[in-house]
Amino acid sequence: MRLPLSLPQRTGRAFDAVGFGLNSIDFLTVVAEHPRPNSKQRIQRFARLPGGQAATAMVTCARLGWRARYIGRFGDDDNGRLGRQSLVEEGVDVSAAATADGATNGFAVILVDARSGDRTIMWDRHPGLAMTRADVPVDAVRSGRVLLVDCHETDAATCAAQTAREAGVPTVIDVERVRPGISELLEQIDVIIAAADFPGALTGKSLGEALGVLARDFRAALVCATLGREGSLAFCQGREIRTPAFHVPVVDTTGAGDVFRGGFIAAWLLHEGTAEVEELLAYANAVAALKCRMLGARQGIPGPDEVSGVLRAPRVI
Repeated sequence: MRLPLSLPQRTGRAFDAVGFGLNSIDFLTVVAEHPRPNSKQRIQRFARLPGGQAATAMVTCARLGWRARYIGRFGDDDNGRLGRQSLVEEGVDVSAAATADGATNGFAVILVDARSGDRTIMWDRHPGLAMTRADVPVDAVRSGRVLLVDCHETDAATCAAQTAREAGVPTVIDVERVRPGISELLEQIDVIIAAADFPGALTGKSLGEALGVLARDFRAALVCATLGREGSLAFCQGREIRTPAFHVPVVDTTGAGDVFRGGFIAAWLLHEGTAEVEELLAYANAVAALKCRMLGARQGIPGPDEVSGVLRAPRVI
């Protein structure tokens, strides 16, 4: 089944993928098991590593060989400088990303269960990092062949997506939570990639039925839910598509969903006019699985040769 969307030509576009949304610095703490109330245990490993939804998705695109740009806001503290530099080192353009004076960078404290790699996230974001419609750089959001937005600041993301669509740029969303303005945002999205709980929370339906409702109500070409170890479930042109996960030794699942979105965009760019939905979803699942082999949102993101090797191999690796 072909994805019923076309990408703009590479000629005349400075970037392949543009991401609008969050960046973060993650303080990852690996523990033997998830702590019980009033308990103590020794930390097995600690690391300060960059992450964030849109930023990590753009790193994924860059690692996979595509020209990527990030649009968002950094704090003017050490974490903000680390976050910006981490993108520069990956080859992601940050010329349209601002630094907010007097604001600390967004950060998260993440507990990683060493037994399973599952994580618990506690986060904070300074109010000075907030973006409004007036802060959306019009030329920058139109500068790629596909735009990814996340759902943290719905009004600004809606403006960015609408601006891109008006310029013929298809839009993808990383959506995980029902927030004010979320329906208005989804009306500007061509490919909805949601966290597992989101479709049901928004529609009140079971997952499979909810994906169909989202596709119908928002006229999305593809709606997909990421399901962790169970892979993904998608709905496209009246058909339900279940894609199994690739099984790897899991160290940390932090950022796997962000990497899935970047992997999907990379696969779409790779296949262009011959984009079979099943191929795109298999590629995205493979990229997300490989990420989970290492601690942090970005450390394990693979390159294109490694992904190709996994796709050619048996499903258990």
